[in-house]
Amino acid sequence: MRGAMSAGLALALALTLSAGAAQAQTALQDRPPVVPIKASKIILVGDSTTQVLSGWGGSFCAYHVTSFAACVNLARGGRSTYSYRAEGSWGLALAEMKTPGFAKTWVLIQFGHNDQPGKPGRSTDLATEFPANLRRYVQDARAAGAEPILLTPLTRRQFRQGRLDRDLDPWAESIRRVAAELQVPLVDLNKRSADAVEALGPSLANRFAQVPPAREVAAAALAGTTIANPVAVAAPAAAQDNAAVEPLGDAKLAFDYTHLGPAGADFFSKMVADELAVAVPRMRPLLVP
Repeated sequence: MRGAMSAGLALALALTLSAGAAQAQTALQDRPPVVPIKASKIILVGDSTTQVLSGWGGSFCAYHVTSFAACVNLARGGRSTYSYRAEGSWGLALAEMKTPGFAKTWVLIQFGHNDQPGKPGRSTDLATEFPANLRRYVQDARAAGAEPILLTPLTRRQFRQGRLDRDLDPWAESIRRVAAELQVPLVDLNKRSADAVEALGPSLANRFAQVPPAREVAAAALAGTTIANPVAVAAPAAAQDNAAVEPLGDAKLAFDYTHLGPAGADFFSKMVADELAVAVPRMRPLLVP
């Protein structure tokens, strides 16, 4: 009797499982077909005014790009059109451009600050080397299958008697000429950011820095002029308990008229997103204003 009951239970269980499998198979067959995702990639190339923690790039990738675009910030502080390539950073960017699976890859390129004179090992000649380097970046990106976009350099925020010192104008103009020559989309960040900063004035513009200014710097800004911030003495790093343990990265926050804190990053990253939507209409579905 028990054997018959066990056999009956086993048969009933088998029939139940079979029915469940059939229902599951029917449910799968009734599902609509899956549409493959079409994702894009945005690569940021440039110096400290684009990199994370000191530029607009971190906020741009975090808040102004949809989930249908991978945003990779490869900008690095202190780099010029020469040194970024010479050290191998451009080679890494090219490898990112060639990664398969993306419907489109865009490369935003912003240089100028460290191409200016007085930057040992980095400065480039404005009339010859700087535009030639930009042309090569554009040509390399296109050869890798990516779409290059040139950005004029983010303004510095130094004032003299209430007027902004637009010291990057010649480099911005050189970038405009290269963009027109090679028919590259252009985001004129230098003009947009300079106009906005001048309209704010030195005191309000100081809120874009990484940390607040010293009291004498804030007082000078109220009078319409920017002065050098007193150099802060960095606190010594704590001794490592284990010499084999690598220390964490250092943000190196300080007040100056070039680099950005959170408020500055948010302000100018929105400006970049807004300008991109106009300069490159095909990117609009990827951008969040």
